[in-house]
Amino acid sequence: MTAALGTAVLQFAPSPDRAANLARLAADARLAADRGARLVVAPEYSAAFEAELGPWLAGAAEPLDGPFVDGLRGIAAETGTTLIAGLLERADDGGRPYNALVAIGPDGALLARSRKLHLYDAFGAGESRWLAAGPLDDPAPVFELEGLRIGLQTCYDLRFPEVSRRLVDEGATVLVVPAEWVRGPLKEHHWSTLLRARAIENSAYVVAADQSPPVAVGRSAIVDPRGVDIAAVGAPEGVAVGWLDAAEVERVRTENPAVRLRRYRAVPLADSDG
Repeated sequence: MTAALGTAVLQFAPSPDRAANLARLAADARLAADRGARLVVAPEYSAAFEAELGPWLAGAAEPLDGPFVDGLRGIAAETGTTLIAGLLERADDGGRPYNALVAIGPDGALLARSRKLHLYDAFGAGESRWLAAGPLDDPAPVFELEGLRIGLQTCYDLRFPEVSRRLVDEGATVLVVPAEWVRGPLKEHHWSTLLRARAIENSAYVVAADQSPPVAVGRSAIVDPRGVDIAAVGAPEGVAVGWLDAAEVERVRTENPAVRLRRYRAVPLADSDG
């Protein structure tokens, strides 16, 4: 029987300085590994971040073989963990970059790459002015780790339940959600409610790593398939570790086979670059 997977969420506020962000991520990943984590999840925009959207997004973009991902490979190898973190991915055609996530194994392998599908054009923000949405024909970002199937999505994608359902249709038992969930009226409530909803309706673990204030709400959490928080961070910077058990997903899906009994499937409306 596969042992439970130690999983950590890292909560910090990235700056525009990639080297400083990698140093912070490395320190937190070491702490997480010391506590038993073998999967480590960092926030959206871990490579570089500024509070206001603007031209800096294109300036901070880099390819998947660039210095940030190389830095992640070094951290993963040192700590013996699988790392998931957000960066700005340079487009091959020189157009707007992608808001991307990568999963890097301890051997340096790129296990999955996800591009944010729903750009944050809400609450007064306009992410699509600066970024391209992930193509709908990208492969589903799901990979295998120690008996669990890990699916990736980013921040605002959480408000669209079909994103999670697509990952579950591809076998995901864990939904990973790096985020920069912007503060505002009721936003903390929305964040916590949606994390639990995605866990309950999919009978899956949800592993959500948010940035810490002042821009984001914090409240990173690991939620079990019944919708119960098993590890969490409040508003300050911090690291939380929980244990994910593939057998627990199976138990919950046997007791309440809602995923199997559903009569609708999520399909794309239309291709769009945002």
